[in-house]
Amino acid sequence: MSEQQNERSFQKQATVFLNAKVVNKKNARWHKDIGLGFKTPVTAINGTYVDKKCPFTGNVSIRGRILTGTVHSTKMTNTIIVRREYLHYIPKYQRYEKRHKNIAAHLSPAFIGVQKGDIVTVGQCRPLSKTIRFNVIKHQKQQQKGSKQFQKF
Repeated sequence: MSEQQNERSFQKQATVFLNAKVVNKKNARWHKDIGLGFKTPVTAINGTYVDKKCPFTGNVSIRGRILTGTVHSTKMTNTIIVRREYLHYIPKYQRYEKRHKNIAAHLSPAFIGVQKGDIVTVGQCRPLSKTIRFNVIKHQKQQQKGSKQFQKF
């Protein structure tokens, strides 16, 4: 109970009533299936964390775009920077140039061990802060191929 109580205010899930006279441990945690073919992580079902911005245990729905990219930075608390690389065609020279975009995404405590270089799938949601409009919904470990390669090919 104490590991999720790290804020100044008491942290609890909005849909769970804690003061029941009959204690029922089976319904002590609420989680949902976000749909779109993505499975709910086991750590979201069995975990003890409380995160209102989590798509699996909080009040956030995934709608809009589903994007994939590599983790560029994990320095912020519960937030990562996802780098999306793509090729842009230049008609004059009939060639492509490499470009990239950085996306800030909320990282739920359900995903443990996300490191720089891992591949994540993010889904668009309502604005969670000034810059965060995406939520991590899937995580894959990094495959070791080469030191510096363009990720798409």
